[in-house]
Amino acid sequence: MAQSTPPGIAAANDPAAPPFGAFAPTPAQAAIIRLAHRSRLKRGAFRPMLSRLVNLLRSGPVDVQYQGAAFRFYHQASATERGALFNPDYNVEELDFLRAQTPAAGVFVDVGANVGTYALALARHVGAGGKVIAIEPHPVTHARLAFNRAASGFTQVSLVAAAAGPADGELLIETDGDNLGASHVVTGEHAGNAIKVPSLRLQRILADAAVDRIDALKIDVEGFEDRVLTGFFREAAERLWPRAVVIEHLAREEWQDDCIADMRTRGYAEAGKTRSNTLLLRG
Repeated sequence: MAQSTPPGIAAANDPAAPPFGAFAPTPAQAAIIRLAHRSRLKRGAFRPMLSRLVNLLRSGPVDVQYQGAAFRFYHQASATERGALFNPDYNVEELDFLRAQTPAAGVFVDVGANVGTYALALARHVGAGGKVIAIEPHPVTHARLAFNRAASGFTQVSLVAAAAGPADGELLIETDGDNLGASHVVTGEHAGNAIKVPSLRLQRILADAAVDRIDALKIDVEGFEDRVLTGFFREAAERLWPRAVVIEHLAREEWQDDCIADMRTRGYAEAGKTRSNTLLLRG
């Protein structure tokens, strides 16, 4: 049965939460993080073990800098937060591609922003004169994103507490296991412990944010990418189409339509590919 608010959300949104730096790594935790940064231990297979070790030294989140922004990483139950905590080059190929295609004072849109590892890195890049739209529907993850934005002092980041979808309305999202970053859209018959969140078309989100152009866009919505993008490219004015797109392809088999093939028909070409993402440029 769907529930409107997950357990623990009040604590996640607590305005009295300790300020950034309250959970700075202890000397022992910092030594482990440094070791990971400088060795093969930063790889994905080792991160859960490192996370457990860091948590044994002091349970709870860790406050660190990543890609020039301030983050409170709850690494115990989020693969994304573990990755950014233990690997200083986490998603750096994708980030460098997006930064190369986004000018200072540019516009970046992050669909499925998670805790902000892309959005805040690009916010630092575009500067105070730029604009970042960070779209994240899960209330716990959104609360973490909001904290990280405030800790970083990036007022150029606008947060959207909704899912991007094919229509304005509501969707159900669910988290598998203990990886909060893998929350995904489910249908009613597979709802399980899903929560209900608002859903908005991407063009509606852009209009509400007074965005009339996009330099770069990243989308990672766990197999729902086609439902977001196909309608957007069909209905949105061409001036809104981003020049550069990073799209996660790990759940491509769940797409109802091949949105990458659709983008190719609209002038996009593959500029690169990583294990998780396809990098596209429009000529």
